[in-house]
Amino acid sequence: MLRSSFTLAALSLAVLAGCNKAPQGTSTDTTNTNTMKTQQAPKTVNAVAPIAKKVPREMTIHGDTRIDDYYWLRDDERKAPEVISYLEAENIYTDTMLAHTKTLQSELFEELKGRIQKDDDSVPVKRGDYFYSTQTRGDNEYATYLRSSDFNGADKEVILDVNELAKGHDYYNVSGLSVSTNGNLMAYGEDTVSRRVYTIKIKDLNTGKLLEDTLEGTNGGVIWANDNKTFYYIKKDLQTLLGYQVYRHTLGTPQSDDELVYEETDTSYYTGISKSKDSTEIYIWHSSTAASGMSVLNADDINTMPKRFIEREADLEYSISKLGNTYYIVTNLNAVNFQLMKVDVDKAHDKANWQTVIAPREEVKLEGIDLFKDYLVYQEREMGQSKLIARNLTTGKELPLSFNDSAYTIAAYGNNDIDSDTLRVYYTSMTTPGTSYDINLKTGDKTLLKQQTVLGDFNADNYASERIFVTARDGIKVPVSLVYRKDAFKKDGTNPLLQYGYGSYGATMDPTFSSSRLSLLDRGFVYAIAHVRGSQMLGRPWYEDGKLLTKKNTFNDFVDVTKSLVAQGYGAKDEIFAYGGSAGGLLMGAVANQAPELYKGMVAAVPFVDVVTTMLDASIPLTTNEYGEWGNPNEKEYYDYMLSYSPYDQVSKQAYPNMLVTTGLHDSQVQYFEPAKWVAKLRDYKTDDNKLLFKIDMEAGHGGASGRFKRLEDTALNYAFMLDLAGIKSN
Repeated sequence: MLRSSFTLAALSLAVLAGCNKAPQGTSTDTTNTNTMKTQQAPKTVNAVAPIAKKVPREMTIHGDTRIDDYYWLRDDERKAPEVISYLEAENIYTDTMLAHTKTLQSELFEELKGRIQKDDDSVPVKRGDYFYSTQTRGDNEYATYLRSSDFNGADKEVILDVNELAKGHDYYNVSGLSVSTNGNLMAYGEDTVSRRVYTIKIKDLNTGKLLEDTLEGTNGGVIWANDNKTFYYIKKDLQTLLGYQVYRHTLGTPQSDDELVYEETDTSYYTGISKSKDSTEIYIWHSSTAASGMSVLNADDINTMPKRFIEREADLEYSISKLGNTYYIVTNLNAVNFQLMKVDVDKAHDKANWQTVIAPREEVKLEGIDLFKDYLVYQEREMGQSKLIARNLTTGKELPLSFNDSAYTIAAYGNNDIDSDTLRVYYTSMTTPGTSYDINLKTGDKTLLKQQTVLGDFNADNYASERIFVTARDGIKVPVSLVYRKDAFKKDGTNPLLQYGYGSYGATMDPTFSSSRLSLLDRGFVYAIAHVRGSQMLGRPWYEDGKLLTKKNTFNDFVDVTKSLVAQGYGAKDEIFAYGGSAGGLLMGAVANQAPELYKGMVAAVPFVDVVTTMLDASIPLTTNEYGEWGNPNEKEYYDYMLSYSPYDQVSKQAYPNMLVTTGLHDSQVQYFEPAKWVAKLRDYKTDDNKLLFKIDMEAGHGGASGRFKRLEDTALNYAFMLDLAGIKSN
């Protein structure tokens, strides 16, 4: 879902197993040594860049004709010899141009790996009668999933060893672990291609054997009915990769006999499934960019059919949580920044019966809730900072759950017991490793369960984080999160700086800890997150002001943040680097066209850069779902605006920064041919001698390599590219 590396499937795994995984952008690795810094000139290698042939293809709409010379690089089967040969030539060229950094890459890889605690266990999460957790051991790339009848793991049993399953596969991913209500069966999805199309398998946890049931072409997750032999799953359209059909499966029957209970006919909607906290209802989620809705099934009736909670409405968003005979509804009904309402179950279908619980506030966004028998916990965001508040449902008394850092990320997870008076949270900041707490909702007292271990000589006191606001060209103040090593930062304009941004889909990249990032900070880099418009850092209007016909605000904000950080001495004007992935890769492309002179180097990971052509092609995954984000270019107004910033279409005869572009051949979110075409065109147009490197993982997709250590090789490559350009190496 979305042109982003974050997946709901990954989150569901973390919640089920109790993994100490952070939100998107957070690394779960750990810390390093004080590294000596010396300067060296980046080496020049005599290598000839691949030059893609030109095969002009005319594309006309609204009376406008575009010529695409590199459309031929699109191969939906990913087998055409000419295309594969070209991609392999790009890989050889990149390897040649970075051959002199191999020692640095190896050093960085060992640093990154050396901070990770090889033998690690997650904090157990209770679901039903068991406590679920994960463990990693030694050099294993993948986790092992376990469960026990108590928190301390007195009788731990392995329920899934992903290392064994992954043997013989270049890529392997498990998704959607889901245990039946009685705890005897477990469903999971596996993907061995990295297209995010999963085969569901069922394991008997008593015998350890797989059942014969095998379901193909799914999104990888299931929701069990309460009879322990029926479950619901989502089937994907194998062309668009949209999950659009919800089926009901009975164990022991072939997939061909499964009953279709819901089919989404509006291709602008995503489909999801979940279960109520009290296990009485199963929900089908309907989510588009600007509207959402839910349909409800009785979890005890295997013959039930879904009923709309209310009829879908344009621009109306809501989600429901059930407590007893009451629904609590987080909604934008008459509330730009959302409000909380409630209604009796039997009166829910008429919005006139909905009653306000937390009124809408102009400067505060309601982000979500967690319900318990005696408590309502809600998360809100004010001036860019999220916080949690616990409300006693009997007395109405509220208790803010406070933390020490000035800017941090907080998220509730694993709170499956509706009778509990304890809230499990994950906490991190740019200087605080990921930490799990249990919080007493009556007193606010926190019990530390685990903090991410950072091996080496890491000391959080050596680093500092700031939150500042930068005034953009239109007078809007843009939040920026910064982190640096205290003894390496003088705020005198001499430090190299890496600026990250995303700015789409309302996805807010909160400040989080990354042990990998220490390899940059320890070498004198300042790291900045530009919270540009298109996220929801400053509430829902912040998102609305960075999409559709206001999308250029995202790009302008990023450029203006760069200029301000240089002016304020946070970074050296000739040592500024930028990084963005997926829709953040679109940001990189647009910024490179607008202000290439500001950046010494850019890393654009799986970049969404061929905006117009992709959004005109309904057969490409994600296109129709995202008209509400980018606009529908079949309408001239959106076509003209989109064309005016589309990175591929706006490549011009000018100098560009040094650039490293990455992709995966099997990417399901941003097809490999977008960056391939972009690189080919940049090579033809750019007037400089700067590096333009294209790295293609021939086995991976949108999320990169699988395996906790293997993916560190990608990070080491990115870092070596930037450090080499900055003339920095370690002794």
